[in-house]
Amino acid sequence: MSSENGQQDGGAEGAPPEQLALIRESVRKAKAPRAKPRTWRGAALARELPVARVLVDKGVLHLDRYFDYAVPEELDADAQPGVRVRVRFGAGRHRVREGRREGGGLIDGFLVERLAESDYSGPLAALAQVVSPEQVLDEELLGLARAVADRYAGSLADVLQLAVPPRNARAEKRPSPPPLPPPPAPLLGSWERYEQGPAFLEALAAKGAPRAVWSALPGPQWSEELARAVVATLASGRGALAVLPDGRAVARADAALTALLGEGRHAVLTADAGPEKRYAQWLAVRRGSVRAVIGTRAAMFAPVRDLGLVAVWDDGDDSHSEQHAPQPHAREVLLLRAAQDKCGFLLGGWSCTVEAAQLVDTGWARPLIATRERVRAAAPLVRTVGDQDLARDEAARAARLPSLAWQAVREGLRNGPVLVQVPRRGYVPRMACANCRAPARCRHCSGPLEARGSDDLACGWCGRGESGWHCPECGGFRLRAQVVGARRTAEELGRAFPAVPVRTSGREHVLDTVPGAPALVVSTPGAEPVAEGGYAAALLLDGWAMVGRPDLRAGEDALRRWIGAAALVRPQSAGGTVVVVAEPTLRPVQALVRWDPVGHAVRELAERGELGFPPVSRMAAVSGPGETVTEFLRTVRLPAEAEILGPVPLPVTAAGRPRRPGTPPPGEQWDRALVRVPPGRGAALAAALKAAQAARMAKGGGVPVWVRVDPLDIG
Repeated sequence: MSSENGQQDGGAEGAPPEQLALIRESVRKAKAPRAKPRTWRGAALARELPVARVLVDKGVLHLDRYFDYAVPEELDADAQPGVRVRVRFGAGRHRVREGRREGGGLIDGFLVERLAESDYSGPLAALAQVVSPEQVLDEELLGLARAVADRYAGSLADVLQLAVPPRNARAEKRPSPPPLPPPPAPLLGSWERYEQGPAFLEALAAKGAPRAVWSALPGPQWSEELARAVVATLASGRGALAVLPDGRAVARADAALTALLGEGRHAVLTADAGPEKRYAQWLAVRRGSVRAVIGTRAAMFAPVRDLGLVAVWDDGDDSHSEQHAPQPHAREVLLLRAAQDKCGFLLGGWSCTVEAAQLVDTGWARPLIATRERVRAAAPLVRTVGDQDLARDEAARAARLPSLAWQAVREGLRNGPVLVQVPRRGYVPRMACANCRAPARCRHCSGPLEARGSDDLACGWCGRGESGWHCPECGGFRLRAQVVGARRTAEELGRAFPAVPVRTSGREHVLDTVPGAPALVVSTPGAEPVAEGGYAAALLLDGWAMVGRPDLRAGEDALRRWIGAAALVRPQSAGGTVVVVAEPTLRPVQALVRWDPVGHAVRELAERGELGFPPVSRMAAVSGPGETVTEFLRTVRLPAEAEILGPVPLPVTAAGRPRRPGTPPPGEQWDRALVRVPPGRGAALAAALKAAQAARMAKGGGVPVWVRVDPLDIG
C-alpha cells in the first residue's frame, strides 16, 4: 500500500513508461499560449502599417478627433480602412504593461486609415476587435460627414450615426445581387410641359450635371417626372439619389420607378423599414449592386457610387430636418453632395421655398417652370372668403363655414370627393368671443378655455369647468371656435350632409388614397390623401390661424400647405374649385389665387435680404437656462461681424406634450439667443460655437446649452 501510494503521489516521476510517453506527446502538441483578445497582451504587431487611426463613437465635441491604436498581427488582414472596430477607451498613461496601454471601457468605432507610425509619443493600446470585415466607410462618405459636422457645429461621430445604419449580421452575410447594365434613356413623358424640361433630361442622359429648381405643375404626375429624371441619370451609367419628405411620397416614387425600370433596379431607404431590410438595402448600394436610391431623410447619406444626380422633393417640409444631433437638413446635405461630387441637382415641389429662390437668384441653379398658360390649365379655380364676407354671411356666423364653402361642397359632391383642410387635429381647442374675437380665458388661472367634445367649457391649463362666461372686453355671451379641429369639423359636416360618408386623415390615422366616389375627406395639413381622379373641390379653413403664426416662415409655410392641398384638386376645366377662408389681401392668399409660389418666394427673399434674416444671412440659436445662455455667449469667441439678438424667454412647455430636441423640459423657463452673421461667415460662426461647446463639455458638469445652426423656427 505504501509503495503504491508513493507512486501515486510522485506524479510523472513514478509513472509507467507508457504514461510518460503520453505526457511528452501532449506537451509537444500543445499550442503556444495565445494573447488575450481585446487586450492582445504580448501579441506581435502587424509588420506593415502597424498603427490604426480610429474614430471612436463618443459623439462629444471635445473628443471629435482621431485616436491611434496598435494593430495586432492576427487582426492585420481584417483591420482595413472603413471597417467597424472595438477599442478600449479611457485608460490613463499609468496603465501600461509590456509597452501597451491597457484598461478603459470597450467602445465602438471606425478604422479610418492605417499608418506606418503614430504622431503620438506615448504607448498605444491595441485594437480590441474587428467587428466585421465589411468596409462601410469610404473616403467620400467620410468627407461628406466631416463637411456636415463642420457646417452644423456637430461631431463627426454623431453624423456617422446618421449616415451608417446599425450592423445586422444576417444581412451582412448575404451576398448582394450583381449590378445590372444601364437602362435605355427614358421618353420625355410629361416633362414636355416644362420649358426647359426636355433639355434637363437630355443633359442628365448625356452625363451632364444640370442644376435646377423645379416648380411642379399641380397633379399626380410629379412622381413619374421625378422617376424619369432618375432613369435618365442611370442611362448615363451613373447613380441617382432622391430624398422625399415621408413614406407616402416614397411609395409613389417607388411605384413610378418600378413601372419604368422593373424590380431590382433601385433601393428604398426609410427609417420605418426593419433593421435587417434597411441594412441589406444599404449594403446593396454600398457594394455597387444598386445605383438608384429613394427614401426619406434617412437616405440623404446613401453611399451611391458615381453619383450623377441628387434630388429633393418639397424641401419646405419639416420632415427633411433631422431631429438628432447635429440636426442637418436634407436639402443642405444634398447641396454639399452636389458640390463635392460635381453632380446634377434637382429641387422640386409644388410650392417654392425662400432657399430655393435664393439658389436661382444667385445663379447656382436654373428655374425649371412651365408657361403661365400651362399653369392656368392645370390649376383649379381658387376663391377666397375674407372677414368682410364672413361678417355679411349669416351662415358663417351660425356654423363657421361661409355660404360659398357650403355651395362648393354641394356642387363638388355631385362629381366626386371633397377635401377639407383643417389647421389642426382634435375637437375645439380654443374659444373666443363671437363679437370681438377676444380669447376666452379662465377666471382662475387665465388659461385658454376649450370645448372638449360638447358645449361644456373647461380650462386647458388647470382643467376647471367654466359656466356663465361673458367677455370682459365687450360683454358678449356668445362664443366661437378660434381654430376648430378635424374631428369637430367632421362632425359638423356629417350632420350637414348625412347621406355622404366622412373620412378623416391626421396624425393618428393617415390615409394614403381615397376612392373617387363622393365623400367628405377632412384632413390636417400634410396628411391629405390622394383621390382617384382628383378632388372635385377643396376647402381650406381657418387660414388666418396659419398665416398669423408668430414665425418668420408663417406665410411661406401656409402657402406651401395650401398649394399642397389644392394641387390634389382637378383642373378648373374639369370643374375643380378651391375655397380658402383667409383675408384676400394677404400676400400668401394672393399667391395662391394666382398660383405663383415662385413670385411669393422671390418677394420674401428680397424682404429678408433687407432685414438680414436667413437664408441671406447665417444664423444659430443658443438656448438653455437664462444664466447659462448668458455665460455661454460671454465666453464664445464670435466673429467680429456677429450680431446677438436676445436672449428672450421661450414659451414654457406644457406637461404631457412631447418634447422636441432643444426645447425646455415641461415647466422650466429657458431663454434663447439668436446669433447672426453676414453671408460668407457661416463657417466661422459654426467653428466658434463648436469650440465653445467643446471647451464647456471638457470641463464636465453644468447645465446643458443647446446650439443649433440654421434653426427652422426663428419666431
